[in-house]
Amino acid sequence: MGWLQDYQPAGGLWLSAALAALPIIVLLVTLGVLRRSAQLSAGLALITALLVAVLLYRMPAGLALDSAAMGLVFGVWSVAWIAFHAVYFHNVTVATGRFDDIKAVLAGFSEDRRLQALLIAFGFGALLEGIAGGGSPIAITAAMMAALGFPPVKAVVLALLANTAPVAFGGLGNPLIVLGRLTAPILDLQQEQATELFSSMVGRQLPLLALIVPGFLIVVLAGWKRMIEVWPAVLTAGLSFAVMQFVTSNFISPSLVDVVAALAAMASLWILTRFWQPSAIWRFDGEEPVKAGLGAAKAGRGALYAWAPYIVLIAAIFLSRIGTIFKNLPEWLDLTKLLHKADWVFAWPGLHKEVVQHAPITPKDTPYAATLTVDFLYSPGTVALIAAIVAGFAMGAKPRLLLATYRRTLHQMRWALATIFMILAIAFVMNYSGATQTLGLALATTGVLFPLFSAYIGWLGVFLTGSDASTNSLFGPMQVISAQQLHVDPILAGATNTSGGVMGKMISPQNLSIGATAIGQSGKEGALLRQTFLWSVVLTAVVGLISLLQATVLRFMIPS
Repeated sequence: MGWLQDYQPAGGLWLSAALAALPIIVLLVTLGVLRRSAQLSAGLALITALLVAVLLYRMPAGLALDSAAMGLVFGVWSVAWIAFHAVYFHNVTVATGRFDDIKAVLAGFSEDRRLQALLIAFGFGALLEGIAGGGSPIAITAAMMAALGFPPVKAVVLALLANTAPVAFGGLGNPLIVLGRLTAPILDLQQEQATELFSSMVGRQLPLLALIVPGFLIVVLAGWKRMIEVWPAVLTAGLSFAVMQFVTSNFISPSLVDVVAALAAMASLWILTRFWQPSAIWRFDGEEPVKAGLGAAKAGRGALYAWAPYIVLIAAIFLSRIGTIFKNLPEWLDLTKLLHKADWVFAWPGLHKEVVQHAPITPKDTPYAATLTVDFLYSPGTVALIAAIVAGFAMGAKPRLLLATYRRTLHQMRWALATIFMILAIAFVMNYSGATQTLGLALATTGVLFPLFSAYIGWLGVFLTGSDASTNSLFGPMQVISAQQLHVDPILAGATNTSGGVMGKMISPQNLSIGATAIGQSGKEGALLRQTFLWSVVLTAVVGLISLLQATVLRFMIPS
């Protein structure tokens, strides 16, 4: 049967959970307290995870190393490939000079830094999250704001905070599609039915947060008083996003939620600012005003031209996902199906079904699959690479410039990529050794308060992996099974895993590393963590409280 996981290797659940958390503790302390680099912190945490797996969980060393290797490869393809090419796409727009035109358009939108932050971090960031997911919204919007004159660290903090409400539906609904596929057999539902139920439930949780995130951003940027001065813009952005997020998730498709909601927020802001501007333009201390009319005139002449590279990117990813958006397309029109024909699915040697899970994680002893899908052509990273090349040539770039930009991006992101690889290795070691299951079970013992702590289980998963899809893979089935045992609605539990997970995005080490690298501030990850950690914990508590209320007095909000 293989090696059987032990969820209480220290003899008691909570003591086992405390020891299972050692890799996370090492990572947090090294990164946030000792202020070491992300790659060093991740390396020490990986060593700790391997030691905990082998010494505490008695996991065979070969299996532990195999799981670390699989996590590393998963990180290379499923995370780094996407994040790298998102940054490369942005660097191509900079190298060709097109980003200067985008800056002129944004200056024409408004000179007020608060409105720029709403448009770029909240609106455009959500659009990028909906299209590609991964670390691309953080990398691109942070780099854009820094280039526009925002203090670099503040730019990353704003990008991280804004990248909350859209994450659950990121990558054209991929986190919820993954959750539906994994839990449908447990729920005795078809995969599409499960996905639609989870989408509806998340769409009845996150819009409540989407309403407050824009105001939250401005408070962090400029303070409470300065936020009140632009309340019409804050309300417009939050309300338009929240309404369309609810409508699309409940009545259309999880694949289109972020795209539709982000476009609605950006369009609403643009329309508002044609009729209203704040009484006083807010800039950073010592910043000189832009010459009157210059930005607006240039923006009016070249808006479509400036945004052309992103239009290419949106079109490329839309076409690659067309089969998931429009059902029953003729085969010759279904580009999604054609791209998937190049997928390579294989079992990881030495690990596949060599680990056995048991109750309460699974109803009975079940070999743990270890399969990896390499979607060569369908991956958002591949699509972003193709879009960068097409857009680059359209902007007049020569092959030599595109190659030079690729090399420069590789050098720019080398440490961020190393951090990504090690973080995913940690996640896989903890998952296959049973450590993540121990942590989840410890939180599940909270009984009637389980919906509250369920949000923190998702938060923990995204903190470890940087991906809501990954945390649904790690904890989704466990959340559903635990909820069934506790007589809590399993759809609510799975959705809360997703909604709570989004709040871990802003403190995930690889996202901190991606954001810091995108603005040329590698080594500042600790500073970013200190500025976002408290907000992350507080917002997760808000998600947990919403879930607790929905499990008790607001049960009518749970879809059936």
